[in-house]
Amino acid sequence: MRSRHILEAGVVVVVLLAAGAAYAPDRVATLAPPVGPLAHRIHDLLASASPRADSSTPAAGPPVIRVSVVSVQRADMPETLIGLGQVQAENSVTLRTRVDGAIDRIGFVEGDNVKAGDVIAQIDPRPYQAALDQATAKKAQDEANLINARLDLERYATLVKKDYATRQQFDTQQALVNQLIASEAADAAAIDAARLQLDYATIRAPISGRAGLRLIDAGNLVSAAQQTAIVTLAQIEPIAAVFTAPQNELGRITKAMAGDPPSVEVDTADGAKLAVGKLVVIDNQVDPTTATFKLKAEFANADHALWPGLAVTTQTTIGVDRNALTIPAAAVQRGAKGLFVYVLGANGRAELRNVKIARQTPEVAVVASGLAAGESVIIDNIFLLQDQTPVRVDSPATGS
Repeated sequence: MRSRHILEAGVVVVVLLAAGAAYAPDRVATLAPPVGPLAHRIHDLLASASPRADSSTPAAGPPVIRVSVVSVQRADMPETLIGLGQVQAENSVTLRTRVDGAIDRIGFVEGDNVKAGDVIAQIDPRPYQAALDQATAKKAQDEANLINARLDLERYATLVKKDYATRQQFDTQQALVNQLIASEAADAAAIDAARLQLDYATIRAPISGRAGLRLIDAGNLVSAAQQTAIVTLAQIEPIAAVFTAPQNELGRITKAMAGDPPSVEVDTADGAKLAVGKLVVIDNQVDPTTATFKLKAEFANADHALWPGLAVTTQTTIGVDRNALTIPAAAVQRGAKGLFVYVLGANGRAELRNVKIARQTPEVAVVASGLAAGESVIIDNIFLLQDQTPVRVDSPATGS
C-alpha cells in the first residue's frame, strides 16, 4: 500500500515538472540535478525538450518579394474629363389621338423601326368623311347661289341706270352677293377643317425611329380629351448622351468647342467601351445647387450599342498633354501622407516615394512631381511591401 502511494507521488511530480517545462523551459533547465535514476531520466527528457539558443544560426531577415516593374515614360497624354450621364433619344414622340373614335387597326409592330409618314393607327374615318362631304356640298350650294346673285346684281345695275329699279334694290342685291362670297369662304374653311379631322383619323409617324410597346389595342375607343397614348417612338440613329461637368471646367470646354468639337467616349459602368461621338451642346446655365453644368454629345449608333435611358460613364477629350510623365494607375497608392508609389532602388529594395498626380484615368496616371523618366515603379504585390523591403524582379521594366 505504501509503495503505491509512493508511485502515485512520483507520477504527480513528473506531471508537475512537465507542466513547468512547458510554461518556463529556461527555468526548468536551471533546476538542481535530481536525485535517483528515474529522476535523472526525467531531467534529461525535459532538458532535451527545452529550446536552446544556437549561436551558430544567424537571425532570419525579411522575405524577398517577387514583383513586376515598369519604367516611367514620357508620352502625349489626352486630357480627358470623366463624367456620369444618361443616354437619351435624339427625338422622342408619344403618339396620341387628336380625334374621338374606335381604332380600326394598328399599323406597327412593337420594337420595329418605322419611317416618318408610316401609318401607326387608323381610327374609324367614316364620321369624318361624312362631315367633309357635307361641307363640300354646302360650298357647292353657296357657289351656285353666288352665281345667281351676281347675275341679278348685273341686271339691277342696268335697271338702275334706266330708272326701272331703285338704288335701294341694287344695294340690297350687292349685300346679298357679298354675303354669299363670305359664305363661300366659310364653306372653304369648313372643308379644310373637316379634311383635317379626317387626316387626324389616320395617325402617322412624325419621325423615323424605333417603336416601343403598344399601349392600346385595335377595337378600343380613344378620345382626344383623355389624351390616350398609342405608342412612343424614339430616334436612336443618331442618339445622344447628356452628362455633367464641374463648373471650374467650363472655360476649358468652351475653349475646346471653339475648334473641332471634342470627342466623347461612352463606357459602361465596368469600363467596356460602347461608342465614340462628339460634343455638340453646352447648356446655357450652371446648376447652382450642384455647381455643375450639362453637356450633350451625339453618336451615330449604327450598331445600336446605345439605348435611351442607359447610364454611362463619359470621357471628354478637351486637349493633349504633350510629353507628360506617365505610369500605370495601378502603381499609385494612397497613404497617410498622400499618394505614393514604390520605386525599385539600386540596392534591390522597394523604395517608398511620395508623388503628386496631375490627373488619372482608370489605366494611366500623369505624374506632376516625385518621379523621373526611366525610373522603375513596382506594379504588383504592392500590399506586401514596405519601405526598403527586398524584392526580386520577375519581369524586365517596360513602358507604361
